[in-house]
Amino acid sequence: MMSLDALAGVLRVQPGALRPAALGGQRPDWAARLAVGRPAPALPELLGTVFSLCSHAHRLCAQAAVAAAQGVDAPLPDTLRGETLREHLRRILLDWPALLTAGPSAEAACALAACPALRTDGRDATRADTMPDWIERHLLGVAPARWLAGFERAPWQAFADWRDAGQTWLARLLRDSAALADAPLAAAPALHVHASEAALRTLAVAMTQDPAFTRRPRLGGECAETGCWTRLADSSLPRTASDRFAARLAELVRLALPGGEGRLRSGRIALAPGEGLAWAEMARGLLIHHVLLDSPGADARIAACHVLAPTEWNFDADGAVAAAVEKLDPAAPDCARRVALLMAAWDPCVRYEVAGVREAAHA
Repeated sequence: MMSLDALAGVLRVQPGALRPAALGGQRPDWAARLAVGRPAPALPELLGTVFSLCSHAHRLCAQAAVAAAQGVDAPLPDTLRGETLREHLRRILLDWPALLTAGPSAEAACALAACPALRTDGRDATRADTMPDWIERHLLGVAPARWLAGFERAPWQAFADWRDAGQTWLARLLRDSAALADAPLAAAPALHVHASEAALRTLAVAMTQDPAFTRRPRLGGECAETGCWTRLADSSLPRTASDRFAARLAELVRLALPGGEGRLRSGRIALAPGEGLAWAEMARGLLIHHVLLDSPGADARIAACHVLAPTEWNFDADGAVAAAVEKLDPAAPDCARRVALLMAAWDPCVRYEVAGVREAAHA
């Protein structure tokens, strides 16, 4: 029986090692292995099960890619907002306390229990009349609309000002990590391939011609990075881990306020008869699905399926995170904490472990 690490993949981090040894480990390409031969209508549920952490986005993307391949011109459902909001909440309430302080937070647990958007009673709790008060009380300490207005005027400075003076548990958590999180980091080019249909078509060709492309993607021969800070709607590029924390918090606020339904973009292209591509801006960045069918019509089966997820861009062995890991001192007492901070900022969807630092392995 295969281990969980063999099934899901694991990132192996080696601080101070030269790239590509600094960051290694690839996820198995389950989409390519499992999808071929399946009925086309079964693909969304299959990929939603395989990619369980971001299942909603994978289902949506797979459904749209199959529809494009079949020439169906139905509107895409606008359902990313609620699940992306919930995903950001899980990262902030569950992962950030564990990664940034190496332990749970009672205040974060209290916020989690009270969060309307994470209730399990089946009601739609992402409405604007439920979340702003919770965000003010449990996260920001100020009205979300006011906080966001300041952020949009001067993103990184406004975030730093709030963090450094804030009295909430979240402000204190981020303030306690500021000395490390504010250090400049080299960034890879922002992944904006979805701004152009021509660029998406070129990417589709690369995905189909190179069997290894979805494991080690390149754009114009270069690594790229993607996240909630590389939306088509944004223009400010992050310089630090703190900037990436700020971008996630700001997007959470945007999604919770009126007008948040227009924040995330998605689309699809019919590349050729029986071939389609779909993309969606989701919590971890840009997700792309490519599908090739074996025949037209309702009885079509999957001839090929390629999934290009944010983790493969961000945690490439030559990418921005790898460059930061390469510069770390493995003998430094805060090395494991620095690695955890990078993981919290870029957010892989697989477990990671640090060479020689047993207590630093995380999900």
